[in-house]
Amino acid sequence: MSSFMRKEYDSIEPYTPGEQLNDKKYIKLNTNESPFPASPKVLEALNTNLISSLRLYSDPKLKKIKEAIADFYDVTPEQIFVGNGSDDVIAFAFMAFGGLGGEFCCPDITYSFYPVFADLFKVNLEQIPLKDDFSIDVNDYIGKNKNIIIANPNAPTGLALTHEEIELIVKTNPHNVVIIDEAYVDFAENTSVVDLVNQYENLMVTQTFSKSRSLAGLRVGFSVSSKALTDDLEKLKYSFNPYNVNTLSIEAATAAISDRKYYEKTIAETVKIREFTKEELIKRGFTVTDSKTNFVFAKTDKIPSSELYEELRNRGILIRYFNAPRISEYFRMSMGTTEQMKKVIEVIDEIIKERE
Repeated sequence: MSSFMRKEYDSIEPYTPGEQLNDKKYIKLNTNESPFPASPKVLEALNTNLISSLRLYSDPKLKKIKEAIADFYDVTPEQIFVGNGSDDVIAFAFMAFGGLGGEFCCPDITYSFYPVFADLFKVNLEQIPLKDDFSIDVNDYIGKNKNIIIANPNAPTGLALTHEEIELIVKTNPHNVVIIDEAYVDFAENTSVVDLVNQYENLMVTQTFSKSRSLAGLRVGFSVSSKALTDDLEKLKYSFNPYNVNTLSIEAATAAISDRKYYEKTIAETVKIREFTKEELIKRGFTVTDSKTNFVFAKTDKIPSSELYEELRNRGILIRYFNAPRISEYFRMSMGTTEQMKKVIEVIDEIIKERE
């Protein structure tokens, strides 16, 4: 680090993304990407005429993608904010509603970017402990009188609050913004609270195209909220980067969200693979949370998760290990294809057998 950087940033601990290795072929199950290709409609949208238009700036108003998202969720385009991934959206939200001394709270075990954003934008962040079973105690957030952000389903635990529990949190904090990060909600039936944004002006729901729509590499995320909250984020966007979503991403995301049939098919297949993987691990004595996402969160007393992570990595399989308080015994594993998950189970069996 240079001597020129402001000392106020010295204490920031940057977010650590999952490994992106290319030294050999891996079964990559460490960053919760989809194992399926993007919708065929995405390939159709990325045509030669589009490529030839890349000399021009992208549409700063993002009209096309906002209209497509609004149509899907039955809201107005004015209620949609689109960012360079949902991380971009959440960063603007931390800045808008908590920056320079404001307050937020979130679970202590959750998406690890939240405390990074808090440090970056000088937000006072209270991290509320999960219960021993890794579930969120709704009572901790009722009438909290602080801005709130909750990932639902949560990561890395995979557990989800119900629609009713989220609504209780929102309506008992009318004077504070409640952000529900629904990055994984498409894999959790009847959990999304997008339908509540017209009832509660303090509710903001964020989602992403990275998981259920197989567009992690194009970086598109969005929020749905009241027009007033959306306008707040738009003000900051136009003060920072008006062209925050590129032309290819706009077209690809618009095509992806229009293909409901493919979206529903790949979600159903992912859920099927998740339940198969959970059952196979449980058969082998693993402790596995009731994940409602596209990953599993598990541990076993037959091998430390840190060592399982290393053994799998050496054999060409990447999972995620968090060396953090309360979860250091666990690993997180994204869902691959059925064939990939069967192979992973076989390799885990081999590793454990070698230790007997």
